[in-house]
Amino acid sequence: MTSVDLGLNRRAAKLAEAVAAQAAILGVAVTRVGEARLIDCGVAAVGGFEAGRRLAEICLADLATVSLTSVDLDGLWLPAVAVTTDHPVTACLASQYAGWAIDPPGYFAMGSGPARSLARVERELYARIGYSESGDAAVLVLEGRTLPDEAVVRFVADKAHVRPEGLSVLIAPTASIAGCIQVAARSVETGLHKMLELGFDVRAVRSGAGVCPLAPVAKNDLRGIGWTNDCILYGTRAYFAVHADDAEVQAMVERLPASTSSDYGTPFYEIFKRAGNDFYKIDRMLFSPAEVVVNNLASGRVFRAGRLDPGVLKRSFGVDDRGVSGGTGSGA
Repeated sequence: MTSVDLGLNRRAAKLAEAVAAQAAILGVAVTRVGEARLIDCGVAAVGGFEAGRRLAEICLADLATVSLTSVDLDGLWLPAVAVTTDHPVTACLASQYAGWAIDPPGYFAMGSGPARSLARVERELYARIGYSESGDAAVLVLEGRTLPDEAVVRFVADKAHVRPEGLSVLIAPTASIAGCIQVAARSVETGLHKMLELGFDVRAVRSGAGVCPLAPVAKNDLRGIGWTNDCILYGTRAYFAVHADDAEVQAMVERLPASTSSDYGTPFYEIFKRAGNDFYKIDRMLFSPAEVVVNNLASGRVFRAGRLDPGVLKRSFGVDDRGVSGGTGSGA
């Protein structure tokens, strides 16, 4: 149950410590900003596949397994990120969801990871899932290109109610290998958050699994936001085991895939530009996996909805039917 304190930050802190200990092998850079530890996984550091995989597991507070696989989408072969968890609500919503805007004066990045459960800026979300946590360690993951300074570290530590020496911050920009992997590891999370938007009681979700194609690294972060989102909206499959009433499950599943949104079918870069680069102006029903399968443990029934759409991915990446890319992708 989500009401139990699972020590998300303590679990993630151990993973962060292991990353720091293998910094040279993983291609990350470990420094101190004030008294806090900063691990750069892709800004000035090179990072890579394993750094990204571990970054994703830190986002999930070590309550999910993240592994690399591959998918073939109508002839478009891509690496892919698989996620499995038996603690989906706690791992994905209490920890992984990028719901905390880190915005002290002069800085902005989206914050993921278990430090959110200490700061509880997203009060409504934590009230709905019924999770709370306390402790003297905090781990935050930033999706951004500007390394945080001491003012940002103090902002985060104060909000999370920890001393700066107890804080670990990891960062990777969207247009980096590690950044692409940590976004691709959100196949289960996006489905759960869509369930919340639909009014479904996510505490009924017992387990989750998903596979998302790994977006190529784009030439800039804005294009990267487009490509990584397209991989979720048009190339991701997710599976959920729930225990609920069949009628409630069926009603939820019918509206769960990304294809139920009026914005579906257009590369995300174009949608984002049309919305003035403002996520909050985009239809919230869009942010979910392309295809979902839900097994209701209460009845044994299986529900399926949605579909993959490789054509939109190819258009987004600028790859034609011959496999040729102009190197610009959508929105050049």
